[in-house]
Amino acid sequence: MNQKSSSARVGGLDTLRAVAICLVLMTHYNGFVSHQQTFGWIGNVGWAGVDLFFVLSGYLIGNQITSSVSGGQSWSLRTFFSRRLLRTLPNYYAVLLLYLVFPGVLTGTSTAPAWQFLTFTQNFGLKYGETFTHSWSLCIEEQFYLVLPFAAIAVSKYTRSVRAAWWVLGAAIAGGIVLRGVAARVYGYDSFSAELYYSTFARFDELLCGVAVALLKNFHPAVYASLIRRGNALLIAGLLGAVGVLVALAAEFPSPHIATALGFSLLATSFALLTLAALSPVSLLHRIRIPGAASLALWSYAIYLVHKPIFMLINPQLTRRHIDAASALVVVPVLALAVAGGWLLFRLVETPFMRLRDRWFSPPRGQHDLHSSGVDDRSAQGRRTGPMPRGGAGRLGPS
Repeated sequence: MNQKSSSARVGGLDTLRAVAICLVLMTHYNGFVSHQQTFGWIGNVGWAGVDLFFVLSGYLIGNQITSSVSGGQSWSLRTFFSRRLLRTLPNYYAVLLLYLVFPGVLTGTSTAPAWQFLTFTQNFGLKYGETFTHSWSLCIEEQFYLVLPFAAIAVSKYTRSVRAAWWVLGAAIAGGIVLRGVAARVYGYDSFSAELYYSTFARFDELLCGVAVALLKNFHPAVYASLIRRGNALLIAGLLGAVGVLVALAAEFPSPHIATALGFSLLATSFALLTLAALSPVSLLHRIRIPGAASLALWSYAIYLVHKPIFMLINPQLTRRHIDAASALVVVPVLALAVAGGWLLFRLVETPFMRLRDRWFSPPRGQHDLHSSGVDDRSAQGRRTGPMPRGGAGRLGPS
């Protein structure tokens, strides 16, 4: 299975996903192990790794749908949801079990009802310090996986123009900006208030920036081809944009209200530029293969889920023995243990279910299931740029 997937991987996307999981590991190491700025400024902004995951997920899942529509292929909701659930649920429930087995160490200030964990709704009303808080991002992604296909069906059913899809996408992103702006002004929330940071309604627009990349690729091949010929310019613009937005968010520049309203959307836009750079064969991000990045990308979902409980189990042991958690002699093995825990979850839980999924629900012929950052980036040349297909084989919906 790994040999089959590796032949279709895009190195730049692997690198971005590896960077994303490294950022998350650093910021959570600061917060749950060392309790200090162990990695400097990069560790302080490591939360942005989740935002990068959002954009990548938006692109990967959006590309599944838009490539089918643009190619006039039939598309099965049953297969889509079955593959998504077999991809995400096993790892998630395995880690949730850890929180039940070790409640004395892993329980937070409060715990959401079981039905919320089972339905991926615990991010509603979630506060900092509660049990299994890092599952909030998975909640938003699962809700996104539920809504996006039906939104695509609705647009495809009621209009033949791809322009309408762009209007809907733009309006949804603008809606997220407006919601955050109103919440900042009326309730005094800032970008990192739990009410906004964990909220689906205030963060979903980041996934849509990834969908925009997929829509551009599959319905505007000439524009897409022109852009990816400038891969290194996209890389520079994405990096400068991301750093600038992160600095502005930290300083609440130009004002707290504006930073809160625009910050996450602008950050996601910068990450969308990096995604385009990763897809560009001429960019350094695409061409340079970093050793270990492909493996980290492949294990990243498992690492993301399991690293925090591992940190929380290790921290009391370090504290009890008065061991300096900021020492490199401690940082390296603890991070290695978190990665090893993710690899173990990947091998024991994720891999068997991936085999079952591919056996039971094969993707449409010629389509790759984009469950990780390894995807087949065949040229978009030749795909239709006109109206969205309607009816017959081009219809979105159960086949």
